[in-house]
Amino acid sequence: MSSIVDNDSIEQLKWPADGLLPLIVQHAISGKVLMQGYANSDALRHTLKTGQVTFFSRSKQRLWTKGESSGHFLKLQSLSADCDLDSLLALALPDGPTCHLGTETCWDAKTAGSANSPSLSFLTDLEAVIAERQHADPKSSYTASLFARGVKRIAQKVGEEGVESALAAMAGDREELKNEAADLIFHLLVLLRSQDLQLNDVIEVLKSRHQ
Repeated sequence: MSSIVDNDSIEQLKWPADGLLPLIVQHAISGKVLMQGYANSDALRHTLKTGQVTFFSRSKQRLWTKGESSGHFLKLQSLSADCDLDSLLALALPDGPTCHLGTETCWDAKTAGSANSPSLSFLTDLEAVIAERQHADPKSSYTASLFARGVKRIAQKVGEEGVESALAAMAGDREELKNEAADLIFHLLVLLRSQDLQLNDVIEVLKSRHQ
């Protein structure tokens, strides 16, 4: 079982001779693996103190906070060790692209295909597209036109797609159900955005109910 890392437990980790443990950073919402580096005990303490993921740079031979040059920091959400206490995982929220090449992750989906894209993470990508089109020219896309027509129309579409999804299920039409459910989820994301909410806000409610 993995364990949460705090200032009191840092010394309990199984540090190798060089004093460095691998530190993997994962997007706290989408689940995408953003990058991997190495950390010593001082880097972990700095990470916990500042809330910004910090590594020990083997090339610079010093502590290195991701974003100190680019401004693209990694805001720490949680820090944990694996079951053997010799590998670290940081859940973080990035301020912009993580990779020095300007891509979202160091495993760019354009070159790595779907290897670094868990299926559910597509919903966060879709939310980003929806957000970009919220104030765009209504003639530029269907999404922009929905926002222009207002929350009443968006809410109406959610209701329509919900009914159509239910009818498809009642008819036993699996293909139609998949299509209608996709429409329902899309319009629900648009509705949430119109109210300055995200899918993660809904997930937090579900998580609280599951406790």
